[in-house]
Amino acid sequence: MFGIRYLKVAPTTYVLHYKAGRLKQEGPGLSFFYFGPTSEIVLVPMESTDVPFLFSEVTSDFQDVTIQGQLTYRIVSAKRVAEVLNFSVDERSRYRSEDPQRLAERLSQAAQIAARSFTQQRPLKEVLVSSDALVAEMTTSLKASPAVSMLGVEVLGLSVLAIKPTPEMAKALQADAREQLLKQADEAIYARRNSAVDMERTIKENELKTEIAVEEKKRQVRETQMAAEIAVEEQRARLVDERVENERKEADARAHALAVTLEPLKQIDWKILMAAGGGTDPKLNIALAFRELAENAQKIGELNVSPDLLANLIKTK
Repeated sequence: MFGIRYLKVAPTTYVLHYKAGRLKQEGPGLSFFYFGPTSEIVLVPMESTDVPFLFSEVTSDFQDVTIQGQLTYRIVSAKRVAEVLNFSVDERSRYRSEDPQRLAERLSQAAQIAARSFTQQRPLKEVLVSSDALVAEMTTSLKASPAVSMLGVEVLGLSVLAIKPTPEMAKALQADAREQLLKQADEAIYARRNSAVDMERTIKENELKTEIAVEEKKRQVRETQMAAEIAVEEQRARLVDERVENERKEADARAHALAVTLEPLKQIDWKILMAAGGGTDPKLNIALAFRELAENAQKIGELNVSPDLLANLIKTK
């Protein structure tokens, strides 16, 4: 009524009340009456706002890449942004212009400029796997941007949700990655087989070494046995030699004893010895008599031997 109006805003909205071109009052969450025909109300939202973005850029190897993400900002200086953009409202608290929407567009453009400087310096493969580096560089660039500071805006956060190449390039990269993986798989199979061959060769070498060691031990055992047998044979040979030597000595001793025994008998006539040893045997005496006769046959003219004598000599007991 009569142009007097009442305004009440939330604590997250900063109010600038101008009257007759002069700032009459300001602050967040105010409520007051004002005279509409001579007043101008500016409402600046102070809460954090999310701005999604999606733009396409070109990498250093001239490949298109799409970057999708989200920017979170908050207005920290309502007077500064009100000086740059029109946040005035009508009697129904509706903005008189589209400048509040352009604020998000300007921030999105600043983010795109920061992303462009990042992608144009790197090839496609590096860009696709450098989301963290891209976020860091874009955040640093936005915080240092004069355009952002001129708007009185603070960048609270930035996230990159996806970095995608064109469908054709994505298929090519997938094919290349698939070939690399298959190559790595083949190399792994080759390495495993090579390792298995090496292990098998090592096992065979160990088996051969074991066989050689066993044969060496067997040879040592045989040599030990042969040495023992040789030692036994040597001892046996020495025993035989000693036995022969002993027998020879015994024979020499018996021969010497016999020689000593027979030495006194050398000077005695054998006839006497025969008579001394066996004179009581008539046949032996007759035999000796016949021998005497034979030795003196040239002196005998005629010899008669009776049949009875011959019969007695031939007769056996």
